[in-house]
Amino acid sequence: MPRQAPRTLALTLALVVVLVLAACSKEERRPGKPRGLDGDWVGVIEVPGAPIDLGLTFADGGATITIPAQGLSDAELTEVRTTSTEVEFRAPQVSADAAFAGSYRASTGRLTGTLTAGGQSLAVSLERGKVAAPERPQEPATPLPYRVEGVTFDAGDVTIAGTLTTPEGAGPFPAVVLLTGAGAQDRDEAGFGHKPFLVLSDALTRAGYAVLRTDDRGVGGTTGSDDDATYEDLTADALAMTDFLRARPEVDAERIGLLGHSQGGYLAPLAAARAPEKVAFVILVAGPAQTGCEVLKYQGRAQLELQQGTPEQLSASDASTQRLCDLLKAGDLDGARALLGDDGAATLTPTMAAQTNYDPEPALRALRVPTLALFGSKDIQVPPALNAAPMRRFLQGNGDATVHVVDGANHLMQPAGTGTPDEYAQITTTIDPGVLGYLTTWLQEQVPPA
Repeated sequence: MPRQAPRTLALTLALVVVLVLAACSKEERRPGKPRGLDGDWVGVIEVPGAPIDLGLTFADGGATITIPAQGLSDAELTEVRTTSTEVEFRAPQVSADAAFAGSYRASTGRLTGTLTAGGQSLAVSLERGKVAAPERPQEPATPLPYRVEGVTFDAGDVTIAGTLTTPEGAGPFPAVVLLTGAGAQDRDEAGFGHKPFLVLSDALTRAGYAVLRTDDRGVGGTTGSDDDATYEDLTADALAMTDFLRARPEVDAERIGLLGHSQGGYLAPLAAARAPEKVAFVILVAGPAQTGCEVLKYQGRAQLELQQGTPEQLSASDASTQRLCDLLKAGDLDGARALLGDDGAATLTPTMAAQTNYDPEPALRALRVPTLALFGSKDIQVPPALNAAPMRRFLQGNGDATVHVVDGANHLMQPAGTGTPDEYAQITTTIDPGVLGYLTTWLQEQVPPA
């Protein structure tokens, strides 16, 4: 299941990365301060059809990297090695073994070379200058017309860190807990240079709701590890968030709901089914109605269709995915890793196994609180053609349920062209204003603010 980012279907750069730039000198390399490189550099990684802006800063013998489209800003580089004409470093924030080796020519003032990523070779060229932050007009600017508080609380043996925003006034206010998509994400669900949960919390708080957004396990101020978490763990985390809000005097304990994006759309109904007394409403944004295995089959076929795969290849993809699902259902993680091989085994975590095995139907059918399910018509990761109809069927026993397909929106609820992930960073809008308006109007009708 995709993240918001966005990351299950991330750009080529998020794969195992090795940068190899042509060497221009046989001089022995040594660690040290980059000669003539101090300062800011700006350029692009020539990903076919979608160049990625890149920034490097050299200072005091070290260097940082900024890739706005990947949400990477001033990340410390390691193992910086230079000669008078060459520079090398590693970028662990890009990928565990990402490495860069470059050629600097003082006569041209340029740093040029080749990026090798996942077997692909991509040209890289930089010149003096500072990479521009992507235009994100929806991100709120201070001063804000509401209160912002950093918070921490316990969820079993994990400490969760996040941000609570509350409207001005005494309250008590109805509240919304935001649940991220798959993978370890921060409280803003940052990805592709966007911060959708920051924009969403701003809109909801201005509309009269307290909003809690948190770092996932192992991210930011939250302890533990997302890779080791089961759905039991992640559901317990969501309910710990509602417990934290129920104890806050400015929050109406009887009007706390869950909003889940992508995989969060699996977890929100599951948490509501397990503790219905703690969840007053549920909002699903691009949350699948298919099983995790069906989602994987669809995504595998979609990728092959983009590559003009043959019918035989499509059938083989389905069979391989089903074999993977069967192994995971049987609890055979070693067998599943062997099936995936070296390229995919590292991604097969207990969380991924739980996601693959998950069937959302029982929890969706159990919902008896106001429920909104939003899909984007151009979402190619959780397509409404495969999810909207079963979602309506599963929610038909809930008289307060609404399923709505937003015309022209992608998986992140941006106004999209093709809907493919390579557009996400290029679109300046983080969330379609029409989506924000529809969502807040529905919420104000179902759970009026104080």
